[in-house]
Amino acid sequence: MALDSSVDRNIRFSKRRTQFFKQLKRQKVLHLFVGLGMIFLLIFAYTPMFGIIMAFKDYSISTGIKGIFTSEWVGFKHFNEFINDYRFGEIVRNTLALSFLKVLFTFPAPIILAILLSEAKNLRFKKVVQTVSYLPHFISWVVVAGIAFSFLSADIGMINKALMSLGIIDKPLDILTNADHFWGLAVGSAVWKEVGWWTIIFLAAIAGINPTLYEAAQIDGAGRLARIRHITFQGMKGTIVVVLILTIGSILGGGLVGSNFEQAFLFGNSINNSTSEIVQTYAFKVGLRDGRFSYAAAIDLIQSIISVILIFSSNYIAKRASGSSLF
Repeated sequence: MALDSSVDRNIRFSKRRTQFFKQLKRQKVLHLFVGLGMIFLLIFAYTPMFGIIMAFKDYSISTGIKGIFTSEWVGFKHFNEFINDYRFGEIVRNTLALSFLKVLFTFPAPIILAILLSEAKNLRFKKVVQTVSYLPHFISWVVVAGIAFSFLSADIGMINKALMSLGIIDKPLDILTNADHFWGLAVGSAVWKEVGWWTIIFLAAIAGINPTLYEAAQIDGAGRLARIRHITFQGMKGTIVVVLILTIGSILGGGLVGSNFEQAFLFGNSINNSTSEIVQTYAFKVGLRDGRFSYAAAIDLIQSIISVILIFSSNYIAKRASGSSLF
């Protein structure tokens, strides 16, 4: 009996192995794409993580790659230096304020636009609006900065020229150089650039809702707002929670709300530096301009740790509050 059982196990194992290799052969193209993606992540995402140890060492670029492992350990010296920096409070304030403002205004925008498009009856109108709204996503922030300069510059900006010619203003508005206007500029440009792209995700969630639910609700006398509230919004809830968790996790870097670094680097200047300097641009400048790679690595590590904490915290809160979560 034991021999027969062993033979049966061997036969079942042989069949499963044969089926596995047949399936692998059928899906070889898909596995090739997955493999290329994994290699990309391994080279550009995981391998550079060895450089984290620079944050705890006194690294000098003159020592090369070998110096990452042989430099002198200094512990939390660079972390303490950043925390005690005279600009620490200002930089952290700018980073958090800019990120939360963008979440507050940018996150609801694609949800609202997706609901409005789903309620529109004219198919051609929906296609035109959706196409026009998501095209800016494919424009780089460098080009967006150039467009903003052409429209908002105090010297040659078309908006300033138009307002002055109409007699609405007496002198040009210094939107690009005034520190008080930077956060509004960053939020407005992020909404314009990203709202259409993220609308696609929420439209896909709406498309997955059973149409019979709307018909039944209409028969029961539910109005349009009631159907949106109890059917459309409820059907989008899972997607909204997942996107919100990912957004909060990447709040210090951008994500759905646009790239904080690129905006601060391109729109920032010596005049509006008091509100445009954020953690990423500060680390970039001290790292590459001043050659303080260990100090910059420590700053970025602090940011990464905060992002991980935000992801787990937001996921836990979402799971307890709504029953939906990322993991």
